Amino acid sequence: MSTNQVLSHPVFGLLFVIAIVFTLYVLKPLIMPLLFAVILGVMVFPVQRFFEKKWRCNRLFATLFSILIIFSVTALLFFLIYINLQDFISNSDNYTTKLSDTYENLMIYLKDAFNISNSRLMNEKDLELGKLLKGNLGKITTFISKSGSFMSDLVLVPIYLFFFLYYRRFFRVFAYKLFHNKSQSFVNKMINKIYRVQKDYLAGLLKVMSIVGILNTIALLLLGIENAIFFGFFAAVLLLIPYIGVIIGAMLPAVVALATKDSIWYSVGVIGIFGFIQFIEGNFITPKITGSKVSLNSFIAILSLIAFAMLWGISGMIVALPIMATLKIIFDHTPGYQAYGFVMGEPVDALLQSKARQRLKKWKNMRKEKAQ
Repeated sequence: MSTNQVLSHPVFGLLFVIAIVFTLYVLKPLIMPLLFAVILGVMVFPVQRFFEKKWRCNRLFATLFSILIIFSVTALLFFLIYINLQDFISNSDNYTTKLSDTYENLMIYLKDAFNISNSRLMNEKDLELGKLLKGNLGKITTFISKSGSFMSDLVLVPIYLFFFLYYRRFFRVFAYKLFHNKSQSFVNKMINKIYRVQKDYLAGLLKVMSIVGILNTIALLLLGIENAIFFGFFAAVLLLIPYIGVIIGAMLPAVVALATKDSIWYSVGVIGIFGFIQFIEGNFITPKITGSKVSLNSFIAILSLIAFAMLWGISGMIVALPIMATLKIIFDHTPGYQAYGFVMGEPVDALLQSKARQRLKKWKNMRKEKAQ
């Protein structure tokens, strides 16, 4: 058996995939800072290009100043989140007391309304709600704060980002040499397309988060929830974590509403309105703003989110869609891999129609031809 036959054997292919997944899992501490440096590089590159072209700055100064700006904004954002979360934790005792009272009133209501005996209800000894909430409110906020653990290494990310920006032409020449069998114009076209997809996706995401933050804030202000601006935009920032972020973002204002309002319906209203805004965002706002920039079908998007979450946790969910969009572009431009790019993209309408509908359309066309 020749070497090519061995390499093309299905068992070898399966082992190769397993080896790649295992390597990616083991090298997470190395890979994640690199990926986030690339994402930040896409975000900050327009600023650096502005300094280089408009202000005639040399590349070293433009790179350092651009990095300083992006990390100043990021540090300010995390500082504001930290301050408000600390305020939430400091009021946890008051929230716990009021939530315990609400729970007791709910148990009494269930007992009277449905004639349920005490033995069938969870009493305080079984649940110990006060201790449970007091011990876990802090853990909830700690979990949320640690969801940004991808930025924990504040040394490696700026270093990687600096070299990605400063050595960008050097890396482009490396791409020319790597794809030496392709023309430089072809390589430039593929690189520029990857950059545009990432830039449009990130710019669209920022617009979506701004709109959702404003809608969340207006809803919370109408309901009279404390710290409406913070909770509204914090839930919008958590859109970085697809599908799960909105749940986490709705939990905190719902708990505050339950603890500070005299009716449970305020908390229900928060969850309902946030769910409605999420529906509007997913079906109208995001498709309108970002369009088909990522150009991944829903099945591949959900599958990639689950796979990257299993591989790298919450940080994996954040980078899943940009990585898959980049892979699709590479597959589309690589001979022998176009089929993978095709299955990752949006299917055309003709492939979503039933055969019965197609036959009916064909039959109508035949009748029109006969009538003519």
